Amino acid sequence: MNQKRSQQAWEIAQQYLPGGVNSPVRAYRGVGGTPPFVAKGRGAQIEDIDGNIYIDYVASWGPLILGHAHPEVLTAIQQAAAQGTSFGAPTERESLLAKKIIDAVPSIERVRCVNSGTEATMSAIRLARGFTGRDKIIKMEGCYHGHVDHLLVKAGSGAITFGMPDSAGVPADFAQHTLTAPYNDADALEAIFKKFPEEIACVALEPIPGNMGVIPPKESYLQDVRAITEKYGALLLFDEVISGFRVAYGGAQELYDVIPDLTCLGKIIGGGLPVGAYGGKKEIMDCIAPLGDVYQAGTLSGNPLAMSAGLATLEQLEKPGTYQRLEELSARLASGLEDALKDIPTYHARVGSMLCTFFTDEPVSDYQTAKQSDTEMFARYFHHMQEQGIWLAPSQFETMFVSLAHTEEDIDRTVEAACGFRM
Repeated sequence: MNQKRSQQAWEIAQQYLPGGVNSPVRAYRGVGGTPPFVAKGRGAQIEDIDGNIYIDYVASWGPLILGHAHPEVLTAIQQAAAQGTSFGAPTERESLLAKKIIDAVPSIERVRCVNSGTEATMSAIRLARGFTGRDKIIKMEGCYHGHVDHLLVKAGSGAITFGMPDSAGVPADFAQHTLTAPYNDADALEAIFKKFPEEIACVALEPIPGNMGVIPPKESYLQDVRAITEKYGALLLFDEVISGFRVAYGGAQELYDVIPDLTCLGKIIGGGLPVGAYGGKKEIMDCIAPLGDVYQAGTLSGNPLAMSAGLATLEQLEKPGTYQRLEELSARLASGLEDALKDIPTYHARVGSMLCTFFTDEPVSDYQTAKQSDTEMFARYFHHMQEQGIWLAPSQFETMFVSLAHTEEDIDRTVEAACGFRM
């Protein structure tokens, strides 16, 4: 595989950008080698600047559920841009997207749009603290909620890849109110509440973790977490930045029939443009300025380009049969990979169109078991697949995403490529 131009671009990037990238996992530190520089994408494929073409399972880390350059999304962006890119004033598109979100997501009665998932979780936790008058929060080990200071504690994703569960530059005072519990262990969670019964503002978790690999919740786990938070008067915050509109139109809370107090969204609701949102019960959301005294603002919040791309995306997703099609494609890929790698120590996990192959022969149910994966084996597998024209996330602890642009032929070609991998 020719990477001459990507190598040159990589050398230039490292002169100007820390580590050559604007987001750490892109640097290939978890797998080694030179990251290809992407030139364009169409449907389920991307092409790098050397002309190499790949079947894409990164999907811009999840947002591109319709695939690259979907014509309806492109038209919406172009029409919005022609009218102006930003106003710092209300537009009708904000209300239109908000209504679609509220109609789709069971827990949301009011929603505030921001510019990223990190902004959404940061703001939602501030709101939870303001609403309850409590300071402490609980997060789950391995769940990633963005690079907010007090949330970079056992945070998964790049933190696992680089062996840094906590970040330098975060004062101990910032993190002292952040407590951690193992995911999928309701007893451990309640033990923390018993120690701090009236001090915890909220429990924040990814209902389907996607930043330590894909880990489905155990039966009744989410229901147990909901019951515990209600028992102690704390709010339950679902970070559905990844799972929202991905595993079902109403997200993981629709799939598992658990209603949180607050929900964070991102990725898909912007159709590939920068976006985030948080929402919940009216009585909670009305505590945000200008109605309440919990302050949050943003110059580009509700940006008309992102609102238009999000609207176009959700209009496609609400069509009949959409999620059945995603389920069929994803199941075909998951079963094919499991069969292709049956002679190699692997554990396979999938929820809807999110899936992961862990290179371990033990079941993976939380942060500790995910860390038992053979990352060197994954790196060899990653490069083998890249050589075969399959684009995977460059970390054992990330997610494969299936899009509506993938075809049965794409899936079968991917499985065939995996069949050629040897230990």
